[in-house]
Amino acid sequence: MQAQTAVVPAPSLAARRALAVVLGAALVAIAAQIAVPLPGTPVPLTLQPLAVLVVGGLLGARLGAGSLVFYLSLGAAGLPVFTPYGLPGVARLLGPTGGYLLAYPFAAYAVGRLTGDGRRWTRVALAVLAGLALIHLGGLVQLGILTGSLSDAARFGTLPFLVSDLLKLVIAVLILRPSVSPLRARL
Repeated sequence: MQAQTAVVPAPSLAARRALAVVLGAALVAIAAQIAVPLPGTPVPLTLQPLAVLVVGGLLGARLGAGSLVFYLSLGAAGLPVFTPYGLPGVARLLGPTGGYLLAYPFAAYAVGRLTGDGRRWTRVALAVLAGLALIHLGGLVQLGILTGSLSDAARFGTLPFLVSDLLKLVIAVLILRPSVSPLRARL
């Protein structure tokens, strides 16, 4: 008698994409928990922007943005996916860090769209830089509205993060450059 082996069908393309969206949101949620409050600013230093850039680059424009919309939906619903500092739920999106959060899907889309096949360092670096600029623009606008001053907004939400964002840019490029094409081929 011959033993039969079970053939497990490969997950469908839709299932792989749905899983990628969920895992992308989970990565950003985990990165949000690594947060350090900085003196003189209501915006903590987190690894969220790095995770957003990586998710956008790895998943591509549409799936990356979708993953971040899903992340924001989870946070707006009150799940503890945002940083541990600040108001919960929708209130977080209206507070000092809301502009950054609301910019995440746009940043992920831009990185995913601009990265291309990931073969050229300069293209990946420019894509990541564009994503960071969009995140900061969102934060700057919201902080500007809340403080009534763009210079105060820059002092609270951009200047304290320039060095750490340069490091995030380098790390994102090092992760994305060799990984984009192989992962996107599966999605």
